[in-house]
Amino acid sequence: MSSTNLLHIVGAGLAGSEAAWQAAEAGVNVVLHEMRPKVRTFAHHTGNFAELVCSNSFRSDDPHNAVGLLHEEMRRCDSLIMRMGDMHKVPAGGALAMDRDGFSQGVTDAIRSHPNIEICEEEITSLPGISGQSMDYPQKAGNDKELWIIATGPLTAPALTDSILKATGEEYLAFFDAIAPIVARDSVNMDICWFQSRYDKGTGTDYLNCPMNREEYEAFIDALLAGEKTEFKEWEKDTPYFEGCLPIEVMAERGRETLRFGPMKPVGLTNPHNPTEKPYAVVQLRQDNKLGTLFNIVGFQTKLKYGEQSRVFRMIPGLEEAEFVRLGGIHRNTFINSPVLLDGQMRLKSAPHIRFAGQVTGVEGYVESAAMGLLAGRFAAAELRGYPQAQPPRETALGALLAHITGDAESKTFQPMNVNFGLFPPLPGKIHKKARPQAYSERALLALDPWLSPSLSEKVRA
Repeated sequence: MSSTNLLHIVGAGLAGSEAAWQAAEAGVNVVLHEMRPKVRTFAHHTGNFAELVCSNSFRSDDPHNAVGLLHEEMRRCDSLIMRMGDMHKVPAGGALAMDRDGFSQGVTDAIRSHPNIEICEEEITSLPGISGQSMDYPQKAGNDKELWIIATGPLTAPALTDSILKATGEEYLAFFDAIAPIVARDSVNMDICWFQSRYDKGTGTDYLNCPMNREEYEAFIDALLAGEKTEFKEWEKDTPYFEGCLPIEVMAERGRETLRFGPMKPVGLTNPHNPTEKPYAVVQLRQDNKLGTLFNIVGFQTKLKYGEQSRVFRMIPGLEEAEFVRLGGIHRNTFINSPVLLDGQMRLKSAPHIRFAGQVTGVEGYVESAAMGLLAGRFAAAELRGYPQAQPPRETALGALLAHITGDAESKTFQPMNVNFGLFPPLPGKIHKKARPQAYSERALLALDPWLSPSLSEKVRA
């Protein structure tokens, strides 16, 4: 393969495989670097590409669900991951589940047989074109150009992790990152809750407050301590908790009053619904996106199982009918602070010849990771071919996810996120809650078509 205008992709997981496919289909020469099977990880068992480690489900395939909408958008973008998912699907109700081995083998065969893709079985241990803290663009002879996509996922090898740390100067979250649940703002009962910052600091609308009396607090602590918890995977057990982000149930185990003197302290607040009675405890929700549509439950990172979280956290006054767009968790992860480090085309701002894609960018889930690979591959191919590729519209699932990792999310509290309608711009006018999913989906697909036509591959063929 000629070295002229090459795209190097590091990692052949879902994101890397999708990025390679998108770029190769657009006529770009791709070198896909994958360390397996020569270097194995704790979680993977084969040397095939796009191996599904934890689950065989891509979740709901309903186009009126946010992840189902993402499925449909990716299909319209000629996604290899979605093509193989559809080809190898197995019965799973409304979910898209597949034969894991057949799926991975299908992706591997498609990538290995593509004439524009070369496979290089080696471990990449450092970011290319960066010497120490100097980030010089790797110039080639004449007009030759090389771009890179780092798509190594949550199990990025230690040497490459160290290189990224040194190059970016940003902290990596390679301990057990603690994820607090996030609820949709319009599902909070404002007849019980109110906006106020402690001691009226900030804007006054930074926090939503959910008051508890003593009886409610004691019942909540009992349910929290009795709730069924998840167990760490074997390869996660050697990574310690981050003391500043302990699971809420671990804090409660240290004493029944611990939470009242921690994240649930009732000081500096006055309940306008009952100004004469001081709450015994207060649960605060902090705005989680610039749109103000999502709020995270402050300090509520947890190891409770998902079903238990929904049950226990709906005991909080005002959250009885809460819509959880993301449930909490604690697990080993590696991801960059994308809102600080990446531009709107997923390039490293300090070294724009390098893009990041997949779960390492701060998206959660197989489909979301593949979607970020799809965008990174298209962006890189467009740059190499000299055709501008605009960012997908904010109204689409692709555009909403991209906006989340490259600017919408608060960088100080940035955490991995699944696609959800809370990331989308609000719908105009008043639409009944039950009609909103369909309205979001219809608006997204209408916005996607102009972005896709004409596609980059059509321009290349022309």
